[in-house]
Amino acid sequence: MAAVKMYTTAVCPYCNRAKQLLKSKGVVQIEEIRVDADPAAREQMMSITGRRTVPQIFIGATHVGGCDDLMALDAQGGLLPLLQAA
Repeated sequence: MAAVKMYTTAVCPYCNRAKQLLKSKGVVQIEEIRVDADPAAREQMMSITGRRTVPQIFIGATHVGGCDDLMALDAQGGLLPLLQAA
């Protein structure tokens, strides 16, 4: 299973929804980077992704995007192959 990294905040319903979807697909560990507790992490996230919103989800080296992007990837059948690729 590919490594999953997610930039999040403490009170983010989209972050929780994304985590639930990933766990339902068999992901047992998500590296969570809290940008609300670490302004430098938010700056890093923005420089890597060009986005300000959370979650920002990475599966392996692939930037999936936010929760809606993750849901769309799953609906298109692309989430499981990406998770299993690494």
